[in-house]
Amino acid sequence: MAVTGAENSKTVSPALLNAMNPSKTAKTGVEADTDKFMTLLITQLKNQDPMNPLDNAQMTSQLAQLNTVTGINKMNETLNSLKADYQASANLAATNLINHGVLVEGSQLTLADGKSLFGIELGSRADQVEVEIRASGGKVVQTVTMKNVDAGIVPLAWDGKLPDGTTASNNTYTMNIKATRGAEQLKDAKTLQFGTIASISTGANGVKLNIPSYGQVTMDAIKQVL
Repeated sequence: MAVTGAENSKTVSPALLNAMNPSKTAKTGVEADTDKFMTLLITQLKNQDPMNPLDNAQMTSQLAQLNTVTGINKMNETLNSLKADYQASANLAATNLINHGVLVEGSQLTLADGKSLFGIELGSRADQVEVEIRASGGKVVQTVTMKNVDAGIVPLAWDGKLPDGTTASNNTYTMNIKATRGAEQLKDAKTLQFGTIASISTGANGVKLNIPSYGQVTMDAIKQVL
């Protein structure tokens, strides 16, 4: 009986040969740069002037440069890997904030059915803090006063009650803060407005949190999660 394919069974595909030959497999950036450096060095040695050969000091200097370049390239690869890991962690953390209420720096306050949330941030302790709530025309409709407030973030709520006992209408109001310590008016006091994170966006500029009626903010813009 004739046997067919005996010769073909001894043939190894080029793809398999490449996989078995480490010199032909894909190399990292560090390995590729090292190969280029060594190729240049060997070429230099082969073509050096026999009457004026490369001395040991020059050889040592060039090998030291190779080690420096290799170390820098390895460090860059490590940093890129850490950056990718950090980005993945930031994406996960941002996703967990969807549908959560947050306080961000801002001066708007939304009243809905007698409910509103806002906050203040003080860079230093204040003897007295006054937050004026103003209607669209600029008229002050309510003033929230606090005594002996420590530095930090303070979440607050307004039930819409006006000084005359009536309830303000559903609307968007603005806030203005005045903080004092003794006779000094503090410049490190800020108002914080409330918003709910609806979604996140990722891109070349990192993670962005999308808050309706406010816009996009970065993770470090979140002052407090409620």
